[in-house]
Amino acid sequence: MGKVRVKEKHTAMMRELAWFRYNLRRFLRFSERAARECGVTPQQHQLMLGIAGFAEGGRATVSELAEFLQERNNSVVGLVERAAESGLVRRREGKTDRRQVVVTLTPRGEEILSTLTQLHRDEVRRVQVGFPTRPNLEQKRSTGGEKAAGARKGGV
Repeated sequence: MGKVRVKEKHTAMMRELAWFRYNLRRFLRFSERAARECGVTPQQHQLMLGIAGFAEGGRATVSELAEFLQERNNSVVGLVERAAESGLVRRREGKTDRRQVVVTLTPRGEEILSTLTQLHRDEVRRVQVGFPTRPNLEQKRSTGGEKAAGARKGGV
């Protein structure tokens, strides 16, 4: 009897993890789509979010951004260069160490990030009502709720 309970508990944990991953992926898809519809790449959105929200004072070094993005410094340098060319960020040398690059948002970057932040806040509120589980998802589909929810999300 003990082995059966352990297996049931293990199965329940796997089910919870599977649904968590499913909902996480749905949110990430939403985020990627929202970024593209606002005219930036998902990576540029994450970069701007790191500058504004991860580091202190609305500025970040390449090293801080690499930590936030979980990327190597040289990858972040390329992302910063492309974002600067798109008018989203500004780069400048550090005041005490000229080798250090400090990145800030431009007014255009701030505007786009503000729009994306509001969209994401609305989506987080929507999903906090309850992540769909298989029974909830089946119920939504049988009542037509999933189609209505999809129609609302269509305009991101």
